[in-house]
Amino acid sequence: PTGTVYSNTDSFREYSQTIKLVRGDTGGELTLILKDSNKAAEGATLNPTDPDTWAPLDLTDATIVLKLRPEGSSTVKATVPMYRVAPYTSGELFLQWPAEALDTAGMFSAEVEVTYASGQVLTIYKELRFQVREDY
Repeated sequence: PTGTVYSNTDSFREYSQTIKLVRGDTGGELTLILKDSNKAAEGATLNPTDPDTWAPLDLTDATIVLKLRPEGSSTVKATVPMYRVAPYTSGELFLQWPAEALDTAGMFSAEVEVTYASGQVLTIYKELRFQVREDY
């Protein structure tokens, strides 16, 4: 399946809106819902341009990570585990920021990678974008 990532309130398009964070923070939590743009949600008619009609991605038996890198770089700065929310068929997951992920101010992009128990890997095509500012 192919999928996209969107938050509880906003759809991520080719590049998500910029999520703003502060250097050194570890208390924030990011919640996402992964959806399959090729499968209609229960009771909906599939519309390829409307994420509200897409079925949630089944995350049963899956391991999910967010790979964060500075914009313009090919080097991954941090690989952050993401945690599934039951029921795992809801596509909902979250992460809590480890200290090393937000230890540098700047612009970052990230991708979400899902690995199923079968070994199949699904990388969400649409990236997330983060702006990390200096702390006071």
